[in-house]
Amino acid sequence: MTMQHAHDQAALPFNGVVIIPALNESNNVGAVVREILDHTSLPVVVIDDASTDDTAARARLAGAEVIRLPLQLGAWGATQTGLRYAQARGYDIAITMDADGQHEASHLAELMQPVITGKADVAIGACTARGSRMRRIAWSMMKRSSGLSIEDITSGFRVYNASAISELARRRATLLEYQDIGVLLLLLSKGARIVDVEVAMPPRIGSGSRVFHSWRTVAYYMMYTLLLGLSKRNPRQAY
Repeated sequence: MTMQHAHDQAALPFNGVVIIPALNESNNVGAVVREILDHTSLPVVVIDDASTDDTAARARLAGAEVIRLPLQLGAWGATQTGLRYAQARGYDIAITMDADGQHEASHLAELMQPVITGKADVAIGACTARGSRMRRIAWSMMKRSSGLSIEDITSGFRVYNASAISELARRRATLLEYQDIGVLLLLLSKGARIVDVEVAMPPRIGSGSRVFHSWRTVAYYMMYTLLLGLSKRNPRQAY
């Protein structure tokens, strides 16, 4: 299915799945899964990124299906595993959420709305209020380098339609290390329509960010992301 075809067809009713990449989130993942199941009838699939705790057991106990990875692939690798699962089983909507409790299931309906009504191919749950001064500086640098105008580039709270799932399941997307600029520019290069949906996000429960947990990882992330944005942006197109 091409992106244009997806633009032209109605998406209701839809067949969707919630995908949660998780690494050592045994303290949080059960509550996250239960909250999702309280707000929607969609199945929940947790991609256990080679956790060393009982993340998988807690997720299953809460009602999720669990895919355990034998090796750590990182947040994007685990997410892509979930998207490939969604494609293989014929889901036409995939929602990605974090396992740390920052993405609230109460926002699922409003976040899915632009995609299931055919108004967008991708919807991103944006919460600019969560940005510290340093995070806002990083966002600004990322937007300048990539040409993107999307408000919350780093949010992993997203809804993808079947065309977006298909693009992100391909080998080309496997080369990406993070879900941020690279994923968005790849989708935009294929004609995807991406919208922001403002949502609230509480602080993470217990665990810290898998990217911003040390200055060394922050420096690597920013260097990788800015170079990717500069190399892949289309200077003649505003996003």
